[in-house]
Amino acid sequence: MVKIGERAPEFSGVTAYQAGKEFIKVSLKDHAGRWLVLFFYPRDFTFICPTELKEFAKLEKEFESCNCAILAASTDSEWSHKNWFERDLPDVRYPILADTTQELSRAYNVLDTDGSSQRGTFIIDPDGILKWMVISAGSVGRSVKETIRSLRALQSGELCPVEWETGGKTLGKA
Repeated sequence: MVKIGERAPEFSGVTAYQAGKEFIKVSLKDHAGRWLVLFFYPRDFTFICPTELKEFAKLEKEFESCNCAILAASTDSEWSHKNWFERDLPDVRYPILADTTQELSRAYNVLDTDGSSQRGTFIIDPDGILKWMVISAGSVGRSVKETIRSLRALQSGELCPVEWETGGKTLGKA
């Protein structure tokens, strides 16, 4: 079971799809020294998932300005990802993991009973420590803006009150 404040589950050698590139291998170690938002979505060729994937793509530069990479995952194959992204999501440039073994979804405790991933979002710090996570019902899309807000709050090193925004008053050191 993944827990806040503990080392994020490792993964490596996972085939991924990234627009404009051949299939590549990625690992958690590839992101050492920078922040990572790892998010899981249920299935390719669905209704809510592309809205989230597009929103992450739209705000990718904001994540990059925070020294943060984006990595998505589902239990669909790299070929499914390739077909769907080339057809419907050409603006998504960040990698999409093909968790066909379901090991990654299981490690992050988002594997659903039907073999798909639940809607889970994880923020991992540059040292590989899990700092934030949200797992929600598949029927409700996540807020990418809330993910960025939470990332910035974590990076501030401060105690950040409800609805805190960058530049807002904090409550002191965390």
